[in-house]
Amino acid sequence: MKFKAFLTDHGVNLLEKRFLPALDKMGKTCHLYLTRDHAIFLHNLLNGDGIQSIAQFQKEALFEDYRISSQNDDRIAFTIDLSLLHRALRSILTIYTEFGGSHSGDSALNRLQIKLVKKLPPHSSQPMPFLTFETKGYKSAVIQDVPISKPLSRSDVLELQSALDMAQDLPQTLVQVPDMNQLQSFVDRMKHVGDVLNVSITKYGDLHLQISTSLITLGAEFRKLKVVGEQARASPGDDNLTAQTRTRRAIDKGNAMSVQVSVKHFFKSIQCHLAKPDCAFYGIAQQGSCLTVVFQFFVPGTRQTDKSISLHCRLPVLVDSGTN
Repeated sequence: MKFKAFLTDHGVNLLEKRFLPALDKMGKTCHLYLTRDHAIFLHNLLNGDGIQSIAQFQKEALFEDYRISSQNDDRIAFTIDLSLLHRALRSILTIYTEFGGSHSGDSALNRLQIKLVKKLPPHSSQPMPFLTFETKGYKSAVIQDVPISKPLSRSDVLELQSALDMAQDLPQTLVQVPDMNQLQSFVDRMKHVGDVLNVSITKYGDLHLQISTSLITLGAEFRKLKVVGEQARASPGDDNLTAQTRTRRAIDKGNAMSVQVSVKHFFKSIQCHLAKPDCAFYGIAQQGSCLTVVFQFFVPGTRQTDKSISLHCRLPVLVDSGTN
């Protein structure tokens, strides 16, 4: 199997400044899944524990001269330590930027190449796989090797692809939260109160968060949000009711769902703001199987969705917490 490409300046910025810091908050290690058309970072899709995150890039968003081949239908997957990957990329950028990146006089000399290699580590008799960065200055070349796992077998790649296909299913109702800072501020206060967060989403465009202990109940409600998917019209008298009563009535009418998730997981999902999304959508999957957060990115300078980038998280619900 072979993989080789050159990172573009835009790709370097996306990874080094935005996505790697965000993904590292999801978990130290993840799968990097490379196909003919995409590079995908996947957290917890195979082990089923913890928050799942899927960051998918069309190859043109990160690379040029992208080449991949394998006996698994040109698909390669392996696990990688994100902190090591981020550190290697920052280190290699030192000399890359010293010579002006790909905009300097002789761009053939200083392009930033990424490839899969096998090398013999010190004090070892067995070659090991690495993801290698390489850039060349006028008088020297700099190489950074990031150790990776043995590439997944054909059966494991098929299992990973199947899990990815299942994780792409979106809830029937999504509500948009345009102000991530406001939501993060609330979660920062909540994470010290308790461990379990109750999340309710209505087809009216309401997002209700509540955390309760024997001593305190803390809640926040975001109303009249933009709804994507199935919608409903709230009853005129609902405005005079408490948030809990409104939500309970909406659930009874089949116009809302409620689940309980880990405060820790919810806080992790909020850290995706480090990837600088333009807005986020929240929804609850059918039968209350998970809480889904979809982050939307716009083409710079427009309000059009950048279809070359996608990021979403799936938070596992606590057992028997789902309510239709």
